[in-house]
Amino acid sequence: MSAVFFAPRRSLSATAPLLRNIAGPSITRSRTQTRSAATDAAAAAAAAAAPIVPMAINGELVPSSATEFVPVHNPATGALIAKTPLCTLSEMKDALDGCREAFQSWKRVSAPQRARIMHKFEGAIRDETERLSDVITMEQGKTSADAAGDIFRGLEVVEMSCGIPSLMMGETLPGLAAGVDTCSYRFPLGVCAGITPFNFPAMVPLWMWPYSTVCGNSFLLKPSERVPLTSIELWKLAKDCGLPDGVVNIIHGTHDAVNFICDEADIKAVSFVGGNGAGEHIYKRCSEMGKRAQCNMGAKNHAVVLPDADPATVVGALSGAACGAAGQRCMATSVAIFVGSSKQLIPRIVEEASKLKVGPGSDPTTAVGPVISAHARDKINTLIQSGVDQGATLLLDGRHPTVDPAYENGYWVGPTIFSDATTEMDIYRTEIFGPVLTCIAVDTLDDAIALSNRNPYGNGCAVFTESGRSARRYVMEIEAGQGGVNVPIPVP
Repeated sequence: MSAVFFAPRRSLSATAPLLRNIAGPSITRSRTQTRSAATDAAAAAAAAAAPIVPMAINGELVPSSATEFVPVHNPATGALIAKTPLCTLSEMKDALDGCREAFQSWKRVSAPQRARIMHKFEGAIRDETERLSDVITMEQGKTSADAAGDIFRGLEVVEMSCGIPSLMMGETLPGLAAGVDTCSYRFPLGVCAGITPFNFPAMVPLWMWPYSTVCGNSFLLKPSERVPLTSIELWKLAKDCGLPDGVVNIIHGTHDAVNFICDEADIKAVSFVGGNGAGEHIYKRCSEMGKRAQCNMGAKNHAVVLPDADPATVVGALSGAACGAAGQRCMATSVAIFVGSSKQLIPRIVEEASKLKVGPGSDPTTAVGPVISAHARDKINTLIQSGVDQGATLLLDGRHPTVDPAYENGYWVGPTIFSDATTEMDIYRTEIFGPVLTCIAVDTLDDAIALSNRNPYGNGCAVFTESGRSARRYVMEIEAGQGGVNVPIPVP
């Protein structure tokens, strides 16, 4: 379905000691410094001291007996703050068994009563937004404002879930045949599951399990192994608000956990947000099991700028939409198509983007925080170099930006802008997932629409124009799932 859009705190809960440990001092090291034995020893000590993220099973935070872990780093410092266990098969089965058992009683709870729990949960999230934002900034690197937005967008879904009784109403048709009436009911499926990404630690999980559980299902969540802490904190709030034990359980892991969710027959539906490779695998594997699967995957969002567009709107919108959240969002504007003389705005966009401060999310003046990992940083830098090698003009180079020396071990990529790009280049064909804007010039609106529609990614798009006629034509002919008119990121 297409959509067009015109322009007093609660006390810390049981794992407060975990968060206090995580927030402790970091160990930093110069990139160019040779690692000494003392540095190696300090790193080993930090790894040993890093808390292991618990599972959430049947109302309890349960330590895993796993022997393998994924490190959770603060992206702004590179410091190890926690370790995510790769849960064992028996632990995952225990979590699923708990969800299955909880479903038998939870499905019999009235829809209004389930909605009341969600209403309490909504209030708890509001009360705890500041603390939750701090957790997101620490484990994901978002700016404080972006972290608060992450929570608020998830909160909006929780708000909507409070109205579930009216949405679950069935339908009736009296007199379908002589003496025959028909009616339909909406019943919960059973155990549902969610696999969520690193870029929105609060919003995406809150897209999934509040709606699922308020409809009477139980839910097994596998958050991203790189940002598990926010999900644990949200689970604790829900438990405090009266969510029964086992209705939502949390496991951790990578490939084995994903395959477990896909293969277990007792899991009736799976929701996924993330990259194309994983999404295609999950969709295929779930389909083979005959279970429902919805997979939201890659994006390469195009914005079209017409010559009559308001310059100030274009400059501010594109610099923010390309570089905000460090470009790590599926609705980032990563390609700008300039029609005719509108390409004259590119230098102004470069100037505006160059002013965006790169730094830790805890600094209120920061506009662009770190990317999630050293691997992500290196991948983005490699793609930037490929753009140069393949003939694009690098107008703004965000590799190795200047940051406070206290954060030199963070994973930094600054705003980056290319012009003179073509559709054959890797910077156009690949979802970079970083603060990189690729600019392409075309002659007409027809050319811009055709170019956009040829791209295999169809998540979102936008047009900037003062012409109602051009805007309507664009909206009618574009094939992306969401379209914005003078709005760079067309989501509510």
